[in-house]
Amino acid sequence: MRKQFLEVGKIVGTHGIRGAVRVQPWSDSGDFLVNFKRFYLDSEGKSVITAERIQPGNSIVIIKIKDVESIEAAEKLRGSLIYINRDDVRLPEGRYFINDLLGCEVTDADSGAILGKITDVSATGANDVWHITKDGKEYLVPAIGQVIVSVDTEAGAVVLRPLKGIFDDEN
Repeated sequence: MRKQFLEVGKIVGTHGIRGAVRVQPWSDSGDFLVNFKRFYLDSEGKSVITAERIQPGNSIVIIKIKDVESIEAAEKLRGSLIYINRDDVRLPEGRYFINDLLGCEVTDADSGAILGKITDVSATGANDVWHITKDGKEYLVPAIGQVIVSVDTEAGAVVLRPLKGIFDDEN
């Protein structure tokens, strides 16, 4: 089941004395968070915070939260996970939330064989690597255009044309 509220980062500290917080983003770029004004401090969307200003950096995003006016108030938020509402997001074609990929059943485009399920995703810099597990064995598959045939996260189905040697003993 797809989660309505998705983790996008963690408040790791304060910034300045007027209530801004430092957020470690869990996305390809901190620029992604600039698209939002509302964040949530829980996975059910009950505790809403509103961003007055968002400043992305290299590895940290600075967010000034409405009604948080002091370093002491900001410090109370340290360690909090922040979430966004899935309905507030429009991902470009071919982009997916890792959470939505996890658990997807993977099949071979040519043979129709079930290759396993996606159990993890690693960011390597050049491209992500999908960890596909079947019968206790893990296979590492590059998430690149020549391998991915189709992804339907709503149906939990991924179709691949794997590179030779990943799922067999070929070189």
